[in-house]
Amino acid sequence: MDIKQAEFSLSAPMVSMCPKDTKPEYAFIGRSNVGKSSLINMLTNNRKLAKTSATPGKTLLINHFIINKEWYLVDLPGYGYAKRSKKEVDKLDQMIRGYILQREQLVNVFVLVDIRLEPQKIDLEFIEWLGVSSVPFAIVFTKADKLTPNKCRQAMEAYKKKLSETWEEMPPMFLTSAEKKEGRDDVLGYIEEINEGLKS
Repeated sequence: MDIKQAEFSLSAPMVSMCPKDTKPEYAFIGRSNVGKSSLINMLTNNRKLAKTSATPGKTLLINHFIINKEWYLVDLPGYGYAKRSKKEVDKLDQMIRGYILQREQLVNVFVLVDIRLEPQKIDLEFIEWLGVSSVPFAIVFTKADKLTPNKCRQAMEAYKKKLSETWEEMPPMFLTSAEKKEGRDDVLGYIEEINEGLKS
C-alpha cells in the first residue's frame, strides 16, 4: 500500500464524538511507552503525525487520522500507566472499551507489544478481553531493532506458547521496528487486504 496522504482528522473524548462517516477504522493500542506514536509515524511516513513524547501516557483522547481519504488510523490512549489516579484510569478505560465495543466502523485493533519483554499480564488480559468480546485484532511487536533477529524469533515463539494456553488459533502477528521501518509493508499490506475484502 502506498500512503499518499495522512492527515489528522479529529480528537474525541468519547465514541459518540468520533467522525460521522462510514470509512473503515484501524485502532492502535498498547501499554504506555510501547512506541505507538513512533510506529504510527513510521507507517504513515510522517514523523510529525502522531506526537511522540518522552513522557508515557500522553494520548488521552481517541485520535483519528484519515489515510488516503479511504480509511482511518485511530490512535487510542495507552493502558497500564501507573502515574494516574484510579478515577483517571477508570475514565480512560471506559472511553477505550466504549470505542472498541460500540464503534461499528472499527474493523481491526492492533495491539502493540514490546518484543523485549516477556508476556505481560496486562497485555494478555486485554487480548483475552478482545477475544471474549469477538473483536478482530492482530499483535504488533515493536522495537525489534533492540534485539537480534534470533532473539526476536524466540520472543515471538514464547508469546505464541503463552497464548496457546488459552487460544486455539493464533491472531496475526507482525514484527516491527519504527527505527528501521521494519514490518511496515506487512502491516499496511494486511490493512489493504482487509479493505479490499470490505469492498467485495
